[in-house]
Parts: sequence; C-alpha cells; structure tokens
Amino acid sequence: MSDERELLRRTAELAADFVESLDSRPVWPPSTVEELRVCLGGPLPDMPSDPLAVIEHLAETAGEGVVAIPGGRYFGFVIGGAVPAALAADWLTSVWDQNAGLVVGGPAAAIVEEVAGTWLKDLLGVPATASFAFVTGCQMAHVTCLAAARHAVLERAGWDVERDGLAGSPPIRVLAGAKRHVTIDRALRLLGIGSGSIVPIASDEQGRMRTAELADVLDQIKGPAIVCAQAGEVNTGAFDPLGEIAELSRAAGTWLHVDGAFGLWASASPELRHLLDGAELADSWATDAHKWLNVPYDCGLAFVAHPDTHRAAMRLTAEYLVTDPDAARDQMDWTPEFSRRARGFAVYAALRSLGRRGLTDLVESSCARARQFAREIATLPGCEVLNDVVLNQVLFRFADDAITDSTLAGVQASGEAWMSGTRWDARSAIRISVSNWRTTEDDIARTIAAFARALAAVG
Repeated sequence: MSDERELLRRTAELAADFVESLDSRPVWPPSTVEELRVCLGGPLPDMPSDPLAVIEHLAETAGEGVVAIPGGRYFGFVIGGAVPAALAADWLTSVWDQNAGLVVGGPAAAIVEEVAGTWLKDLLGVPATASFAFVTGCQMAHVTCLAAARHAVLERAGWDVERDGLAGSPPIRVLAGAKRHVTIDRALRLLGIGSGSIVPIASDEQGRMRTAELADVLDQIKGPAIVCAQAGEVNTGAFDPLGEIAELSRAAGTWLHVDGAFGLWASASPELRHLLDGAELADSWATDAHKWLNVPYDCGLAFVAHPDTHRAAMRLTAEYLVTDPDAARDQMDWTPEFSRRARGFAVYAALRSLGRRGLTDLVESSCARARQFAREIATLPGCEVLNDVVLNQVLFRFADDAITDSTLAGVQASGEAWMSGTRWDARSAIRISVSNWRTTEDDIARTIAAFARALAAVG
C-alpha cells in the first residue's frame, strides 16, 4: 500500500510540474513522431516493471511529445483546457473506476449525472423536460440525437427501425447547411442513413444556412426528413438563423437537430444568448463539455426534447442486468455505450466550482480575447480578417496563400502558440479558437508578436 501511495504522490508531482510549465514550455512539442517511436517503442518486456519506473519513463519520454493544449496559447480546433476542479475530479474518476452504465455499477456516478444534467439544461436553454446523455464527444452526441430522430421520423411513417433496420424502410432525407460540420455526415453513416441522404442547403458568406433555400427544399420533400442546423460554424463562429429554421421545421413536420458543439455555450452569457434565439424549439441538441466548459477529454452531451423517443432508440435489456427504475436513471438507457466512464464527476465539479457567474465569465472573456486578437492581427501588413467575430472564432489570411501558409508554419514551429490552417472560399486561411480559461490578454499579445515575427521572416 505504501508503494501505491508513493506512486500516486509522485504522479501528482509530475502532473503539477506539467501544469506549472504551461506558460513557458513550447506549445508544440520538441520531439518528432519518429523520435517518440524510438523512445517509446521496442519489444514488450518479458518481465514486470516497477510501476514508478514506468511512470517516470512515460513522463520523461512521452512528455516530449505532449502538446500544451491546457495552456493559454493553444488556439487549435475549438479545444478547451481543464478548470482545476474538473481536472482533480477526473483524477478521482480514474481512482474510483466506476462503470457508469447502470446505477448498480456506481450509484454516485448515476446521481451526479442526474444533477449535472439538470444544471446543464438550465444553463444551455434546453427545455427542463428534455432527456440527456453523457457521451464521448459531439460526434457521439450527434449519433445519439440522430438515432432518436431516425426512430421518430420512421415511426411516423409506420416503420420500426429498431426491430426491422433500414432495409426496405422509407428513405430519410437530411437537410443541412453546406458549411455543416463533418461529424454530421459521419453520424449519418454510422446510423445507416448515409451521407448521400443529405440535401445541402446553401450558406452565406459567414457560413450561415440560407433559410429561403431551406423553405424551398422543405416544400419539395416528401416523407421522413430531418433538419440539421448549426450554432457556431467551426471557422467563423456564425449561427444559423435558428428561429426561422425552427418555424420552417415545425411547419413541415420535420425533426430539428442543433449542432451546438461549442456555440450552445453562448446561452451562458446574457450578452450572447440572443444568438441562440429559437434553439429552444429544436427536437435535439448536441454539444461538448470538453470544449467551453473546460473539462478534460472526453465528454460530449446529447439532449433530446422527447425522452420516450430518446430511450426507445437506445434502450436494451438482458436477464442478467440489475436495474431498478425507481431508484435512479440507468445511464445505458440513454447512451450508445454499455460500459462507460463516469464522465459526470468532472462536469459536476466544473459547474459547481464555476457557478453560473463563473461560466458566464469564462464564455465572455474568451470572446473578448477573440475580439482583441482580431483587432490586433488586422494591423499586420496584408492581413484580412474574414469573419464577423460574433463569438470565439477568428478567421483570417494574409496577402496570398503562400504567405498565409508560410506565416502559419512559422508560428507553429516557434512553439509560442499553435493554431490550425483551413480553406475558406478556396483559399488558405488561419483560424483560431479562444476556448481556454487560462488565455489572458498577454497570451494574445504574445501570439500577435509571434505572427509579426513569422510574417517578417517570410519577407
């Protein structure tokens, strides 16, 4: 027991050392993939190794290939950090090692999800009567929500998809914006609906769905249909006109799903929640907690306005399963997973530590830092900001593709900050996402300085 305590104590020291290094360490790690393969690879040892030696080796070698994602100057892919209470709760989650599929596998895990789920619905503007599920990420949140949608639209057509599958069923059409996130397409593939079922709806210059075209297409669609709207385009942060889309969807009798991977968190801000007007009228919503709530990976959230439909799409039974419907909510009735990590602990800890005001501050400060970045990057020679900075995303480019790509590569290689490139209107662009509670005004200033140096080096 003393050896195990020493192992955990030393691991905590290594973790604290990493956190304390975030402000000074390179955002992009120094080791190459080839170097990491050499250091970490080789044949599996025949004999057991001392656990402490294994952890020391892992921290020393793998640590050279760890991206400083939790730091304030990582701006890639809408990835948040981890607020301290969520990080600590995630450690406890691993120590407790509960199987959060059934209440009997961990009563506390079940109840903490019930509590956190109720809090989340209130914060995110989701109806209090909606059901919810904690899943791995927004990809599986889409799968969960769209499975419920598939059940509902086919049930209306007289088809039992859970019993009979899709072979021979009425075809489902999915109306989604041309700038939708690719996880919608993959969710449809995984559900057997297929990406070929998508009827793309034209988007405007910010990536917002054009509702006039949606109305025309809905007039022509016959049979089961699902509309997928977006709260927060991944490059621009733009919101589809959700109120108009909700009205059109209800009039047509279609299911409306909202991809709010990060944009749904705008509801936590009094100054931003107008962007979500009409979202409360949807049938399902998907988002990530490991984005703007800043809990550790992996944690996505699915909400469905029709609990019976949600449960019908997910539920399974077996004689050996120990269930007690009067005791608490068995999580496996609402998720695609059977055995699963108790993700609710970290979410509960994040929400309780932040409180309503703290979450508002997190969202609004991120958006303020994004606006600061947009103002300052626009002063560099040849720089053009391409989006209306309505949320936490900034999309920009320099004079031509070669300069844009070379400048981005220079910043990435410097280790001072990291963000990703993209394509927008068939040209190279750079996108940043400010999603981390640690990001300060100084982090933005340091990143702008890194761009200035990289741009000057391009010549």
